[in-house]
Amino acid sequence: MKFFIGCDHGGYSVKSKVIQILESLGNEVKDLGTHSNQSVDYPDYAHKVCKSILSTPGSNGILICGTGIGMSITANRYKGIRAALCTDSYTASITKQHNNSNVLCFGQRVVGMGVIEDMLRAWCKSEFEAGRHQARVEKIENIT
Repeated sequence: MKFFIGCDHGGYSVKSKVIQILESLGNEVKDLGTHSNQSVDYPDYAHKVCKSILSTPGSNGILICGTGIGMSITANRYKGIRAALCTDSYTASITKQHNNSNVLCFGQRVVGMGVIEDMLRAWCKSEFEAGRHQARVEKIENIT
């Protein structure tokens, strides 16, 4: 699976570990920044990741900031992006199964590395169940 990852300064210190985990699970990861812990604006990196996902069918994204809130708000402005702010492996798994999420967001200041690893593994191994959930996802996509 192809992943695009982006973060602001609030997520920078865990980004390299997240990339390692994703790659260990057999995924290809493209790092879109930031590349230091100097203060930057989170929407710039959410935009990069979302635009890359929308131009690369079948790809997914990871967005990390201090809380994950700003990244998820920004990402969900894009038609075709279903970004989920998660804090545990259960919500990470369910958002893929029921909402067909294509972006996982989380906050470095909110969850520790053990929880992050559990969320990544749960999200990557989960699959969209479609069925009754398909119509709901279509309703989300058809919002004008």
